[in-house]
Amino acid sequence: MTTLRIATRKSPLALWQTEHVAERLRAAHPGLRVDLVPLSTRGDEILDRSLAAIGGKGLFLKELEIAMQRGEADCAVHSLKDVPMTLEPGFALPAILARADHADAFVSNRFDDIDALPQNARVGTSSLRRQAQLHALRPDLELLDLRGNVNTRLAKLDAGDYDAIVLACAGLQRLGFDARIRTRLDAPRWLPAPAQGAIAIETRDDDPRVASLCAALDDAGTRTRVAAERAMNRALDGSCHVPVAALATLHGDTLHLQGLVGSARDGRHVRAQAEGPADAPEALGIAVAEALLAQGARRLIDD
Repeated sequence: MTTLRIATRKSPLALWQTEHVAERLRAAHPGLRVDLVPLSTRGDEILDRSLAAIGGKGLFLKELEIAMQRGEADCAVHSLKDVPMTLEPGFALPAILARADHADAFVSNRFDDIDALPQNARVGTSSLRRQAQLHALRPDLELLDLRGNVNTRLAKLDAGDYDAIVLACAGLQRLGFDARIRTRLDAPRWLPAPAQGAIAIETRDDDPRVASLCAALDDAGTRTRVAAERAMNRALDGSCHVPVAALATLHGDTLHLQGLVGSARDGRHVRAQAEGPADAPEALGIAVAEALLAQGARRLIDD
């Protein structure tokens, strides 16, 4: 029997996603044994500062990559939105699963949506992208940091620390919290993080056996869409230090991409969109990035 060891973070959402991948792999390869290797990452351990302040979302990957390099795991499962635009040398993404809900969720126990919040309401999110869009829509809101796993964030809302919080729909749905979503925040008014809702499998690039096993779960349409979004982000030098949002939609052989760069301080932002052939997603991402830069995105990024 062939065994595959998957490195994963220990949060409930990460474990759900990894077990979901494990079940899909077992179904695709009867007789394959799949074991989870739960690990703690610096991104999970440092909760008193924003991700931008401690080094970015790549902190969720490092320990998992080290485990693969040491031979303690064969692959790792990530939320693709947490994966840096350029992988560390020696690694590859042979599988990107079919995307779940890409949208953000407005979550509140008292208010139906952003417009219904009272003046100076307290909204929790540590995402600079979400802060920029909230400031653009409601400059009066008091935006407060919110770190921790999904359960922890919901508990803080329920304890009265915030009037509302913003989370990813996909994470809430995967953990059975669909009923907590008061409003889906979606295009064109609101854009998600590049690749939000997509799960990726990372492997060493010198292990074709593991890559071949994982590639059975790859979804071509999702890979095309997120390639455009990530190419746009890469061309902007985007990271969690920069409020960048993107959403690509596929219509037959045509790919449509919307992009946004904003300021988390005051809500200033620029938007751009374009269409192109689905077989050239990177070129479309670069084109939208150039359109954003032409409108002054570099000033917002440098700020």
